This record gives sequence, structure tokens and C-alpha cells, in this order.
Amino acid sequence: MKKIKELFIKYKEIIMYLIFGVATTGVNWVVYSLLMKAVLVHAPGSDDVKMTVSNVIAWIAAVIFAFITNKLWVFESKSWVPKVAAREFVSFVVSRLATGVIEWFGPLLLFKIGLDQDLFGVKGFVAKIVCSVLVVILNYVLQALGIHQKEKECGRTGKSKRKIGNAYKKRVLRRSFFVGFRIARRSRLW
Repeated sequence: MKKIKELFIKYKEIIMYLIFGVATTGVNWVVYSLLMKAVLVHAPGSDDVKMTVSNVIAWIAAVIFAFITNKLWVFESKSWVPKVAAREFVSFVVSRLATGVIEWFGPLLLFKIGLDQDLFGVKGFVAKIVCSVLVVILNYVLQALGIHQKEKECGRTGKSKRKIGNAYKKRVLRRSFFVGFRIARRSRLW
């Protein structure tokens, strides 16, 4: 028991990130399913529009849930001073925008190219699951690139590695966003 407690303390941040990551994915899937089956089922418009609207609303709910749970229980940032909380929220949302594009338009793109199977009676849910797996992996990679780097001075430039890492992260986010935008445009989703 003592060994398990020591391992939990040592890897607490990763364990909590995984737990709340699964919970965030659950929030996303539940909101999407409810919208597709109950709210938008009788709404006018094509299935494409319903899928996209459901994905965007589900993503917004999941990002808000993830921000609050990550702030309180994963990274244990307890400050709710408006300026600090707003800065953290904006940074969090910006880091999620690149993968948000995949979350919003990926299921529709996969649905259109043939991954159109229903699951649990929800149209396009298999495509939603495939995109969710990709998004979880990319969120972890993006977070590893820029959020948890220690301040160390870089040998030649004298700049901190964190600043270099953040610049790299911004470049990756920008490129990811524009690649997603180009894919959406080329597939005539708009």
C-alpha cells in the first residue's frame, strides 16, 4: 500500500491528467450524443450542419470542463484572481484551438469519405471516436512541448529554454491551425 501511495505521489500530475482527460472526452461524447439524438434530431438542415454544430458545442463544453478540472486538480492552480484566471483560460483555449479544428471538422470529413457508421444510434459516432483519439494524442504532445518546461538557460543564446519552447509551440499551433483550415476548405466543408 505504501508503494502504491509513493507511486501515486510521484506520478500524481500524469495520473490526474489521464483521469480528467478521460472525463473530458466523456463530456465531449455525451454532449455530442445528446445534441445529435435529442436536440438537433428534428432541427432543419442537413446532417453535415447538425454534426458540425454538435461538434463545436461539445468541444466548447469539453474545453471549459478540462480547464476547470486541470486548473483545480491536475496542476493545482488555485488562483481565481480575474487577471490570472483570464490569462490562464485564454492560454488554455489557444492551446486547444489547433486540435479543436480537428475535433470540429474531422468527424465530418471522415464521415464524407466513408467512415459513416453509427454507434449507439448516433450518426457519425465512429468518426467522432477516431478524431477524439487523435486529439487526445495531439493535446498531450502540444502540452509536452510547451507547458511543463523548466527554466534553464540555453548555452549559446542566453535565452531561457522555456521561451524557446514557447516560441516553438506557437509556431506548431499556427501551422496546425492553418493545415486544419486548408483541409476544411479543400473538402468544401464551408
